[in-house]
Amino acid sequence: MRDDGRHRSNVRLATPPPTTRKAAAMETLDLHGVFRDDRAIYRTVQQALFRCSATGVDVLEIIPGRGSGTLKRRVLAFLNQQQLRRLYARIEEDPNNAGRILVRFR
Repeated sequence: MRDDGRHRSNVRLATPPPTTRKAAAMETLDLHGVFRDDRAIYRTVQQALFRCSATGVDVLEIIPGRGSGTLKRRVLAFLNQQQLRRLYARIEEDPNNAGRILVRFR
């Protein structure tokens, strides 16, 4: 018995085994609704980047759509700005879907 009147128990609580891999958190940003307004595109992408990097999301999926490729080129140019590059680890273009960009965070 302890001095404070409580008993020490020899029973140990079972702990779950450590997981070897955590599930990747992914967020999706669809740009189909704002494709005509450059300011809205950049603001939307920038807000998504800041939100994902602050909340620990692993992957941001940006969907500019296939179309002529103009929106995709504008988004990639925006993502390559120096002040935004430090927020993420790398950018991948989906080889199976030309209308999809994956931004991987650290």
